Amino acid sequence: MSEPDKSEDIPDEPAGKGIPNGGNAAKSKEDFDLASIYVSDAQYNRNIYFDTSPEAVKLYIRYNHWIPKVILFFFILVDLSLAIFEKPAVFPVPTLTSTIETTTCLLCLLVFTLRLVHYAKVIPRDKFWKDPKNICIIVILVLTVVDLIIYESLEAANCYAVRWSRVLRPLLLVNVTEGRQLRRAFRSIRNALPQIFYVFLLFMFSLLIFSLMALKLLGKRCGLKTIDGAPYFTNYLEIVFDLYVLVTTANSPDVMMPAYNASFVFAIFFILYILINTYIFMSVFLAVVYNNYKKYLKEEVRQLVRAKRHKMVRAFAVLQEQRAEGGEPVVSQANWNQIVKLVQPDISNAHRELLWSVSDDNNQGFIGKVAFVQLADLLNIEVITLKSRPHPLQRACPAFYLSAPSRLLCRLVQHRAFVILYDLIILVNAVFIGLDEENPLIANSEWVFLALYLLEILLKLYVFEPRAFFSRHSFWNWFDTVIVISALIATVVNSAMTSSQNYTSRQILDIVFILRVLRLIRVVDSIKRFRAIINTLIRIGPAILTFGQLIIVVYYIFAMVGMELFKGKVRSFEDDSSDPTKAYCGNPLLKGTTFAQLNYCKNNFNNVVSSFILLVELTVVNQWHDILDSGFAAVTHVSAKLFFILFHIMVVIVIINIFVAFVLEAFFVEYSVDKSDLQTSLEKKIEELELAVAQYVTDNLVNAMETIDSDQGTGQSASNKPALMFKIASKRYRTVDALLQRMFEADLDPEDFAENDGDANGNFTNPAFNSV
Repeated sequence: MSEPDKSEDIPDEPAGKGIPNGGNAAKSKEDFDLASIYVSDAQYNRNIYFDTSPEAVKLYIRYNHWIPKVILFFFILVDLSLAIFEKPAVFPVPTLTSTIETTTCLLCLLVFTLRLVHYAKVIPRDKFWKDPKNICIIVILVLTVVDLIIYESLEAANCYAVRWSRVLRPLLLVNVTEGRQLRRAFRSIRNALPQIFYVFLLFMFSLLIFSLMALKLLGKRCGLKTIDGAPYFTNYLEIVFDLYVLVTTANSPDVMMPAYNASFVFAIFFILYILINTYIFMSVFLAVVYNNYKKYLKEEVRQLVRAKRHKMVRAFAVLQEQRAEGGEPVVSQANWNQIVKLVQPDISNAHRELLWSVSDDNNQGFIGKVAFVQLADLLNIEVITLKSRPHPLQRACPAFYLSAPSRLLCRLVQHRAFVILYDLIILVNAVFIGLDEENPLIANSEWVFLALYLLEILLKLYVFEPRAFFSRHSFWNWFDTVIVISALIATVVNSAMTSSQNYTSRQILDIVFILRVLRLIRVVDSIKRFRAIINTLIRIGPAILTFGQLIIVVYYIFAMVGMELFKGKVRSFEDDSSDPTKAYCGNPLLKGTTFAQLNYCKNNFNNVVSSFILLVELTVVNQWHDILDSGFAAVTHVSAKLFFILFHIMVVIVIINIFVAFVLEAFFVEYSVDKSDLQTSLEKKIEELELAVAQYVTDNLVNAMETIDSDQGTGQSASNKPALMFKIASKRYRTVDALLQRMFEADLDPEDFAENDGDANGNFTNPAFNSV
């Protein structure tokens, strides 16, 4: 059993405190504030121990406000970006700017300290000091200040100094309260490492055995030379490295060719090696890595489900009333409305009434605990509210707009054939884009396509109410209009410059070409299968971003270490440079190496930007052996290979494998899963109230874009529709936790949804996040 995350292994209320005003009909503002915190925490899966005193509750509400969160992440970004200006810098700065840089660093530390102090005011002192992430942040801040003092002192004395605290900066992103998704990813990887380690040992055993066989089989044969004329397979450690690289296929078939040229029989050895280690072991790695990661992730999701229910039970206990002597406690509609307004202030009255009608299905005016606990999940279901309005032309010229020819035109534009027609036009345009632009017929055809696209937009504006067409979340309408208008302007400017000055601006022409190509993207929205795939990718986007943060943290740490180890070892030069050392990247040790011959001079650790680009290349693994073997190992020491091999193991074997498997799992769940029972109940209620939107109206990528209120393009049929209509925004989730819960819903224990939570007084303890 590994150590739990103490920050999430805590009860929600200090021991000995009862429920404020629990069971009384009259609720104070403090009651509503406390209950709203519980509901909000349940909605966003926050598990923070906080004091329930009125002062602490107010501080906690401010702590969770979006403004301090944005400020915190802004200064984390600033703190990480300081590496651009610090030595070795992307933009070398003078002494004065260096002082500003130091001041900025201190300002970042001050913001982090204030945020931590705010957090300390929210939770009891003893719990604060038992929270590992708080201790980690304090240690990082202290070490950063110490490093800053030492560095500035050494710089003032013109002595060599190392900014060793920079590797700690990304750990702030992991340990801030808002980084729980990232902490969960790190924690799950940490828990899965033991099982991964056993498979890696077996893989290394296979690698060492094959290396020994290669040494005895090929090392003693006379005449075998590498392509550089060096001895072939005579050094055991070099053989181990070459065969390790072969697993990544980066040096295939180069490493095999000397032996293969001597006899085709030797190819059998390499084929057998690739079969066992590349295709079998790497596949086993993927299976073991994700199987263990999923095991621990599922356990954490189970705990999240229980914690969310406990939060809602706590909120219910604060708001509950006794309707009758000996009756079950309930929450009234008035109190329920007040809580929803506090938790989600931007929710419309119609949307709120819709949610209440789902909770209070029998129209009793109050709900019990079971229905109240569903509130957090109800708030996480994306509902699009559409407003039906008549077209301005219908109000201004009703006789003309409602005439038979006008109605026929509207029906034609709304027909599926209209969409198919313009999809064909887009495809024909794609063919013309690929043809020779110098041909006058091809060049002039663009005016025809632009005219057709403008006609499409005008026809849609005629049929659909303009505010609906350009509503906040009508992504594709905005996309089409901006692209077409921009392409028209750029084409006109380019044509005017060409005709008047006999000169074509290459920059404007490039913009025209790009805009034309972007216009082709819209065809994706017209093909149902494409649309389903893109919608699914958009919905799992937040989960993918979590792994993006994870990779950035690892990249940053390796970049900082690499800059201290290898800065200045490899230099790059401008194309017009006449420096004679340009041929070997500014280092005589690289003369004649593959690294210099391939002009890899920009692959260096001389600043944070080039370091990140180099790490991306190492992640892709193609030619990575040339970068480290004939590059950095040549200018430092053979032991430098350990740095790159460790990066490959951490990122490519572990993190990328987990990322690929997680995306596959999430994609399959999103692509094939049915709606939840609660979501189905909400849709049934919408249909029951005859407020459902026709499927074809919003069945496109707008499902993945729209969120709250939107105007519906109703055209001439507006008078036949209710003023407000609703639609479930497909299977979107507001939080990553909601997606994770959906992924593992079938594997969750029924007791996680049990109704009887807490003791007779309504007290409970959050489940411990033990990774077992």
